[in-house]
Amino acid sequence: MSPTRATGTKDSKELAKQSSLVSWAGDLAESLFATLFPSDCRVCGAPLLKISRLPVCEECLSAMRPIAGGVCSVCGERLVSPYAFSGQHGEPRCGLCRRMEPPFARAAAYGSYDGGLRELIHLLKYEQVRPAANVLGRMLAEVIAGLEQGFGDSAVLVVPVPLHARKLRQRGFNQSELIAQVALKLMAQGDRLALRPKGLERVRETQSQIGLTRHQRRENMHGAFIVTEPHEVAGREVLLVDDVLTTGTTASECARILRRAGAAKVWVATVARTLKHEATLARPQEDVEAGKVMAAFG
Repeated sequence: MSPTRATGTKDSKELAKQSSLVSWAGDLAESLFATLFPSDCRVCGAPLLKISRLPVCEECLSAMRPIAGGVCSVCGERLVSPYAFSGQHGEPRCGLCRRMEPPFARAAAYGSYDGGLRELIHLLKYEQVRPAANVLGRMLAEVIAGLEQGFGDSAVLVVPVPLHARKLRQRGFNQSELIAQVALKLMAQGDRLALRPKGLERVRETQSQIGLTRHQRRENMHGAFIVTEPHEVAGREVLLVDDVLTTGTTASECARILRRAGAAKVWVATVARTLKHEATLARPQEDVEAGKVMAAFG
């Protein structure tokens, strides 16, 4: 055997040995982690055997799928009637959007606000598990990509729905802003999408929307937001982003004041939304528990 071949064989064996050691060390680290820091998936309860900053297993993350089936082309609500009204471009609309044009051009969400997706959002908002923003940001990026075809040629201002100053101090961050930051970084749009974290300000605290009538929800949100820099909004398209769209009252109020400040068009992108059809199937006790959580944390 030549010296060159002998050296190559030796190097290959050495690399294989190092690879084996690295794999063994990784397995040992995961085993020690599972032994010393036992943890369960916060969604399904299964033991987590891999080191991760996000306490959710891969199976549960994979199960968080986009909304399937027909939805309103304007507000994104589930269409339960086969006779949905079609607009001038043949797009289906729900009964509410048919009767009353909303202040936003279109609202879209990634998934239904239930199951694992709901738990993931709660981990970020109420338990400060910030790595959850990375997964939620990827979902939001998909939603924004779906809306992009409607954007004009100029740069679009991306404005997260703000928290009231007191709640921001309590939580330490605005979850909508964190999610938007991740989404824009993944999309690498440059100046095409310009993040404006302070584009809106919540000047009045509002009570939980749970249990309120449509009229009461509008009154609850009326005057809660202001546009901080109207001159920057005037004549521009705005993409309003939030973690969840429940009744749509918050998004509508934000869109209304943005339009009043001169915004040419307002789009809405959220990670999740409450679908009325699914909501009506929820058990009463689940609704009570959800109300307690929302009332406590907002």
